[in-house]
Amino acid sequence: MENKKQRIRKTTDKTEKPKSFDAKNKGIKKRFDTKKNYPIKNGEIKVTEKKVSKVYKRRETEGLIRLNKYISNAGICSRRDADILITSGSVTVNGEIITELGYKIKPEDKVGYDGKELKNERKVYLLLNKPKDYITTSDDPQQRKTVLSLIKGACKERIYPVGRLDRLTTGLLLFTNDGDMAKKLTHPKHKIKKIYHVVLNKNLTKKDMEAIIEGIELEDGIVDVDEISYVGDGANKKEIGIQIHSGKNRVIRRLFEHLGFEVTKLDRVVFAGLTKKNIERGRWRFLTEKEINFLKML
Repeated sequence: MENKKQRIRKTTDKTEKPKSFDAKNKGIKKRFDTKKNYPIKNGEIKVTEKKVSKVYKRRETEGLIRLNKYISNAGICSRRDADILITSGSVTVNGEIITELGYKIKPEDKVGYDGKELKNERKVYLLLNKPKDYITTSDDPQQRKTVLSLIKGACKERIYPVGRLDRLTTGLLLFTNDGDMAKKLTHPKHKIKKIYHVVLNKNLTKKDMEAIIEGIELEDGIVDVDEISYVGDGANKKEIGIQIHSGKNRVIRRLFEHLGFEVTKLDRVVFAGLTKKNIERGRWRFLTEKEINFLKML
């Protein structure tokens, strides 16, 4: 018979594996075989030639960027419009005209447009509370005051207004060099909400409100109004709050003029969920990271 010491020595011998060890290994091999389909030989995972080629292909394209994205990042236009510039032969890479869609460039490549080298700038988002008597253009032959003069020196990047406000309209105006963002916020299909505070020269009746909600047809089509109401408790029938998503030129003024009213004050108080809170007239601020992420999700 075996004594107690011999039994202990046999069970602790490292060369003799317990039954559970082999069963566990079989379980591991089974999981690899059934879930990932890796070929296993002598306990080693063998990567096929096909998988290796995919790895190298991925490594070869790391660090590359699509040409249309680079142009958009430079603040020239949206990616879709950049594709038009590329196919028209207006863009060069290292001095050579590129017309191929989906073309990718390296970080050290030099991209040119309109005779100038483009720079892949950081994205900037700035919100201005526009005062009266400023026009929403980058340059004016009549030497009138422009909104760009109000944000002069705010950043080194070239930023442009998203949409327009006419000279007498005040309120929120967004600036950015993000071409894709600007395109999204101004394209009608995205239905970006805008709320205006309107002051009229005479009282607006309930009948007029109903007509506006039903839809007023102007020379460039029907104006769809999302909401309209009196401001505050409704005691002053000349002050109106109106929400629209149309981007038509001077649409609010033309809408009320069509009904025989004169707009004496027009102020945009909300644009794409952004408000004028804590921004004095003529002042500006950069958007927070939270606000930027919100706009990207719209």
